[in-house]
This record gives sequence, structure tokens and C-alpha cells, in this order.
Amino acid sequence: MRIEVETDPSAEVRELIDRGLDIFNEAKAGATDYRDLWVIARDGGSEPKAGLKARTFYGWMFIDWLWVSPETRGSGIGSALLAAAEAEARERGCGGAFLDTYSFQAPEFYEKNGYERFGEISDFPPGHACIWLKKRF
Repeated sequence: MRIEVETDPSAEVRELIDRGLDIFNEAKAGATDYRDLWVIARDGGSEPKAGLKARTFYGWMFIDWLWVSPETRGSGIGSALLAAAEAEARERGCGGAFLDTYSFQAPEFYEKNGYERFGEISDFPPGHACIWLKKRF
């Protein structure tokens, strides 16, 4: 057997590996009920000014990212996006949410919104930290 490092495997190879892991996980933990979740804030002209991307699976929501345009920051729109995503996650049967953020991004924002730290990788990226937070609904 050969071991190869690849930066861009074919779609077929990615699908085979993804599906293989899905089959294993579902045999152990049941169906994931995986679904994407997007919450987008638009101005009067329908221009996106903020957005949250998440996914729900195994009864939890994982927040991939939350972005607020510079001119919109401080207006409360970030908290509104988070609340809308949490409400949708509850509708989907989720019992909580989790995420990771960098120390230079927004850990205090999430803590202000009821999230608690449960893990950290120091010096990632160098001089900063990657922080994991969670919130039970």
C-alpha cells in the first residue's frame, strides 16, 4: 500500500472517504441529521452586511463563522444573528451550540451572549490562542 500526501484529491476520492466516515459514525451514533444553517442580515438594498454560517448535527449547532461588516459593528446585529441561529437550532431539536474563535476575534462577544469556554490552544496562531466555547439551550 502507498501513502500519498495530496492537496487536491479528486471529487470521487473525497466522496469515498467522506461517505466511509459517515457510515462508520452513523453505525456508532445514529443518523447525524446534518444540515447547513445560514443567517444573513441585509440592508435596505438587499446588500449583505453581516452573516452567520453554521451547521446542525447530532443535536448540536456548530458555528463555522460570524461576520459583521465594519460599518455595522457595534449595532447589535451580531447578537441578533446569533439569537436567530440559536432559535433555528432549537427548532431543529438542538440542545446547544459550540464554536471556536481566536483570541483576537470575539471570545468576549460570545461570552456576553451566554457561551462558556471549554478549551484553548495557546500560541495558535503564534502570539494568540484558539478558544472553544459552548452554550446549552
